[in-house]
Amino acid sequence: MIAELGNVTLVIALVLSILLAIYPLWGAQTNNPTLMSLARPLAIGLFVFTLIAYIALTHSFIVDDFSLSYVAQNSNSKLPIYYKITAVWGGHEGSFLLWVLIFAIWTVAVALFSNGIPEKMLARVLSVLGMVSISFYLFMLITSNPFDSMLPFFPVDGRDLNPLLQDFGMIIHPPMLYMGYVGFSVAFAFAIAALIGGQLDSTWARWSRPWTIAAWAFLTLGLALGSWWAYYELGWGGWWFWDPVENAAFMPWLAGTALMHSLAVTEKRKVFKSWTVLLAIAAFSLSLLGTFLVRSGVLVSVHSFASDPARGLFILGLLVVVIGGSLLLYALRASQLKSVGRYDLFSREMMLMGNNVLLCAATVVVLLGTLFPLVHKEIGLGSISIGAPFFNQMFTLLVVPFVFFLGVGPLTRWKKQKPSALKHQLLLAFFLAFSAGVVVIFSYDEYSQLALLGITMSFWILVATVLEVRQRVASPLKDETTYQTLKKLTPSHWGMVFGHVGFAVCLIGITLVSNYEKEMDVRVKIGQTLQMADYDIKFIGVESIKGPNYTADRGIFDIYKHGILINHLEPEKRFYTVQQMPMTEAGIHTTLTRDLFIAMGEPLKGGDWAIQLYYKPFVVWIWGGAFIMSIGAAFSISDKRYRIKKIAQFTRRTKSKTTSAANLEPSVAKESTL
Repeated sequence: MIAELGNVTLVIALVLSILLAIYPLWGAQTNNPTLMSLARPLAIGLFVFTLIAYIALTHSFIVDDFSLSYVAQNSNSKLPIYYKITAVWGGHEGSFLLWVLIFAIWTVAVALFSNGIPEKMLARVLSVLGMVSISFYLFMLITSNPFDSMLPFFPVDGRDLNPLLQDFGMIIHPPMLYMGYVGFSVAFAFAIAALIGGQLDSTWARWSRPWTIAAWAFLTLGLALGSWWAYYELGWGGWWFWDPVENAAFMPWLAGTALMHSLAVTEKRKVFKSWTVLLAIAAFSLSLLGTFLVRSGVLVSVHSFASDPARGLFILGLLVVVIGGSLLLYALRASQLKSVGRYDLFSREMMLMGNNVLLCAATVVVLLGTLFPLVHKEIGLGSISIGAPFFNQMFTLLVVPFVFFLGVGPLTRWKKQKPSALKHQLLLAFFLAFSAGVVVIFSYDEYSQLALLGITMSFWILVATVLEVRQRVASPLKDETTYQTLKKLTPSHWGMVFGHVGFAVCLIGITLVSNYEKEMDVRVKIGQTLQMADYDIKFIGVESIKGPNYTADRGIFDIYKHGILINHLEPEKRFYTVQQMPMTEAGIHTTLTRDLFIAMGEPLKGGDWAIQLYYKPFVVWIWGGAFIMSIGAAFSISDKRYRIKKIAQFTRRTKSKTTSAANLEPSVAKESTL
């Protein structure tokens, strides 16, 4: 009964999405307030019925309803209750239902928290979201229904959740990643709504910017959590593999980073309008491309879902419609996207443009590196592999100018800046950054040019950021303390500071772990002591344990430094009885400056064991930097400029200025907009 309820609510949600796509847009085009007023209740209804469907599927997992094919394939009666709940998104059908639910959450959030946006614009935005959601519900009901029944015959017990997914990372990583993925649909909807209505001034950028920053923050956390999960769960000691599915999530992040900065320029300086619209289209299109790569079966990856070709063709058709339709609408409105602001070659606008070009180039590199092997094989030229060396080399070439612009950009002024005015600051920043790089690198036994370059670039960002803040507070008012001046800096500005600092911290972690990590694959006897860096690692023995749905051999290791016991690690080699699948649970001792990582291999003759030891300097800084960047995003979103009342006031002021300019002589009006 519960399963049937879920099916019915999905059909109702499909009907509501069709109504949401038609009536508000119709009302906006015909200036009908009644039709436009339907947008919010339809969005709320869409969310409510999708939520009911999701709760129904979750209930089926909790009560072990193996009459549902999806539950039987992804759960088991012995599965712990918390994994039964997360098993809802452990396979293709359920994860796509989670995707649609999150899409509905973003839709209803726009409906409820956009009171400062004109009714016509909001109606168009929600209508665009409704159009996109139609395809999602159709895809789910036609090819990927999680409520498909196996009656009258069904198994007594389920096949169990993939052991790789029976982990804490499964609880937090997919929802966070999907929140970012799907969140870019809001920026896309604002851009398309602005194109439809011809309202291509800077106001739509202000409306969509906080939503874009929120989506970017979720995607940043999602990528970081996925990297951390793979690091400790797969037992290989790595944090990024350039796997095609990892790349599929990374591309929207790169495009979203460019979009976030482009929106800031469009909002403040009324330039980069065409660039911003195209980036909004690209960010969401790349999210859909990632969905296609993961769910079509065209790629083989530990992250991908096994799918039939019909699903891939459906998503591919959606990609064609979204990208083709968006670009067609853009072409029709391109003449209205002229920028009115002016800026010189050396200005903050040009610094941001340079970084956006580099981010787009990086996106193209990842796109080509991911898709080229697939295309090469499909056209009959055989199989080729593009791996980490290609991506690492290309990103090294791109990140150097990117970091240069990232440091110089905040120090420059809008419109124009004399290079000589920044000479002393830039020389000071370079000297301090290079000195810090030399000190850090020579603290290690081996010299590495790439490590020196990476640390110098990281401190270049940090020093430049400090100089920028100092520049802001260098001229306080009379009787005003530096602290009072700092308090005047807006949350949006602090968001930029945290974002840049977080990126620098992340870059430090990447540089040091990539150049100075150590690895040992050894055969070890019980009682034997191994040495790794400054640590002695003693193998105490192995004990057998039994979990709820697995058995395991647990290794026992004591970690000593200078003869003092500092930690006790217990890595496991598990065997999941239902799926007959072995898994490695690493033992990791983490400090702020390094990780000691132990993974159990296979048992050998004579009671010996094969184990892998890793020493990972500053690896935790990679994820710490991502967390700091997300904090920066939270600061930016909290800026009072993006509160409902402020947005409404800004909209009224913009309309008033536009009306005044229109009443002037053409030449005077042109000057007033510069």
